[in-house]
Amino acid sequence: SGIDVTAATAIAAVSAAPPARTGVVAFLRRHPTVAIGGALLVAIVLASLAAPWLATVDPISINPSQRLRSPSADHWFGTDRFGRDLYSRVIYGGRVSLVVGLSVAGLATLIGLAIGLVSGYLRAVDVVVMRVMDGMMAIPAIMLAIALIALSKASVLIVIVAVTLPEVPRVVRLVRSIVLTIREQPYIEAATAIGTSVPRIMLRHLLPNALPPLIVQATYICASAVLIEAALSFLGAGTPPEVPSWGNIMAEARPYFQLKPAMVLLPGLFLAVTVLA
Repeated sequence: SGIDVTAATAIAAVSAAPPARTGVVAFLRRHPTVAIGGALLVAIVLASLAAPWLATVDPISINPSQRLRSPSADHWFGTDRFGRDLYSRVIYGGRVSLVVGLSVAGLATLIGLAIGLVSGYLRAVDVVVMRVMDGMMAIPAIMLAIALIALSKASVLIVIVAVTLPEVPRVVRLVRSIVLTIREQPYIEAATAIGTSVPRIMLRHLLPNALPPLIVQATYICASAVLIEAALSFLGAGTPPEVPSWGNIMAEARPYFQLKPAMVLLPGLFLAVTVLA
């Protein structure tokens, strides 16, 4: 019959059609920005981890006879005012920025997730917690970091703590808003009615729904932390001067910008690419 012929034609067309692309390649083709950003980040992370082998000389080795040299075969990015190899310092400087960015993103996400779940689900603690979070958000991150560093010795750990504290409230508010929209759903009410414990509801029902937007927020926190660390180091309130970071490299090169602009532009380029990626 005509129906059978039509069905047979449709089946043949489906069988002859090329299989849909699946897997990693298809995902990267649909999301090229993920591929580009991921590739750049992987390259920067690998370069930072392999700094002892990629660096040409010790990044803190001083050689006054080679100060303010232009790029050459011996010094690929030139040298700074103390004769230190700028290429080696930029490669090593990525370690500080990546450690601060990833640490702040991880700590702020975990702490904010825990507080946000409790605050969003338990009305009794919501008012108190959110007023504390609002107060913390009113403090600028850089000002808080400078205050903490002024009260203690400058170190990477202090920078991580100082940058993490202002980022936690942003995560809390995001998670809380998600939980507020989910806790009234029928399946949450059903879980409560059958006596499911509060921790189990949070882990089984609320947490999975909060993860996708939380991952996006974590990428912004990481980029923001890298920028704040660079700003603190540029102002002299970040990592110690003997620890190379992109911020203090640019700060030390600032007086020589008109003479050697590459001393500022090269670490700034690495910083910009990392944040954009």
